[in-house]
Amino acid sequence: MKIGTFSKIFARPRLEQALDALSGAGLESAQFNFESAGLPAMPDELDPSLCRHIRLQFAKRNLELAALSGTYNMAHPDPSERQLGLSRLRVMIAACKELDTEIITLCTGTRDPGYMWRTHPDNSTHEAWTDLVGSLEQALPIAQEHQVTLAFEPEISNVVDSPTKARRLIDEMGSPWLKVCMDGANIFPTDTLGRMGEILRHAFDLLGGDIALAHAKDLVTDGEAGNKPAGKGVLDYGLYLGLLQQAGFAGSLILHSLAEEEMPFSLGFVRGEMKT
Repeated sequence: MKIGTFSKIFARPRLEQALDALSGAGLESAQFNFESAGLPAMPDELDPSLCRHIRLQFAKRNLELAALSGTYNMAHPDPSERQLGLSRLRVMIAACKELDTEIITLCTGTRDPGYMWRTHPDNSTHEAWTDLVGSLEQALPIAQEHQVTLAFEPEISNVVDSPTKARRLIDEMGSPWLKVCMDGANIFPTDTLGRMGEILRHAFDLLGGDIALAHAKDLVTDGEAGNKPAGKGVLDYGLYLGLLQQAGFAGSLILHSLAEEEMPFSLGFVRGEMKT
């Protein structure tokens, strides 16, 4: 596994400066956000020359562009918002070849119209699931055309709030271009930390063969998404990393939910856990 982070963790005026800082921190890859190149996170259009420039800057530093951040609310209650997100996702998918990457991360969304990572009581409804499936039915043929993997993250605040629903979604869509972004800190409903080992093992039993990307952060309580730097919470990292290795995952492990100054600690922690 390579260890990387979100590119926007290193906020700099210029892309080259951000990548210098990322590489200088000892990281090997990045999940790229176009904000690092002075654009919106999901641009309405992309200049091929800019994409080639981004690719070149990664290559010059021997960094891997592990994935693009393409998250929008795929279950937004407003169809026009879902279509806007899809149109921007289409632009990003078409740019992947020029950027030399094959993965875009997704959010399965929420019925909360204001923030895509906030839970909502209607997330468990048939309507929310149907809208999510409809979004993917439009996105996956585009991904297939460009041979790009769309990796969604099971997250307790979203429509796909468990590994079981993640498995259901993959099976229902039936596309080899739909995979999982695994984050061990995001799958613990309220009052389940005492069953951490059981829940993590179950997640990998269901999804271990479909992991395209992995995230690394931490949590201090259940019933909400983890939001602490890796090593600053209670996630059993020895087990989590061991399960990734057992699943044959050889992609990038992306550190996030941390500030730049917290990177040395979390990077050292994760590297240490990988050796144990």
